[in-house]
Amino acid sequence: MTAHCVLIVEDDHGLRDVLARGLREEDFEVLTAADGASALRTVGPRVDAVVLDVGLPDSDGRDVCQAMRAVGIEAAVLFLTAHDALHDRLSGFSSGGDDYLAKPFHLAELTARLHAALRRGNRVAAREVEGLRLDPVTHALSADGAAVPLTPTEFRILACLMAAPGAAVRRRGLVRAAWPHGAQVSDNTLDQYVSRLRRKLRETGSTRGIDTVRGIGYRFA
Repeated sequence: MTAHCVLIVEDDHGLRDVLARGLREEDFEVLTAADGASALRTVGPRVDAVVLDVGLPDSDGRDVCQAMRAVGIEAAVLFLTAHDALHDRLSGFSSGGDDYLAKPFHLAELTARLHAALRRGNRVAAREVEGLRLDPVTHALSADGAAVPLTPTEFRILACLMAAPGAAVRRRGLVRAAWPHGAQVSDNTLDQYVSRLRRKLRETGSTRGIDTVRGIGYRFA
């Protein structure tokens, strides 16, 4: 089996080397970057996950994550930060991140979280509703030959909705399906992801959409 490729974006040289060495010992292929600009030059389709420090010297890691998502990078993003307040975690999820780990941390926990994020991204079966297909291998949404890439979190939300077309899915059910156990995700964060999914559904040319079910959650219709 091909090793998963992880990009470590960390300006602390010592920590970056420790993480790279530790993840290589766990059979990951590792790329490294010291700042946001080099991260955006290095990341690409072969990268499966990004370990991204929030406090980079040239940018905020959350802005880097948004820039990655804007150009179609679908890799799971795990933020590293010295700040663990609720608003910090929520802003990380809102920017397109998949998990959050506060410093200091143990390498074993980082490795476990990476494996969990990669499993979440690959365990959903393909979904197809009236010609609209959600592919777990390519993480793409397609219809009539038009394919649109999804981030891991977008993919999991849409897979949950497409599993029961026409049925209302509660917000907490979508959060449980799309984010790590115990993640504190605001209503606004979930709404932002649904808004992105609605746009991507339109990009495929599909007539299907996501309806808001007031007081409950959302429905794939």
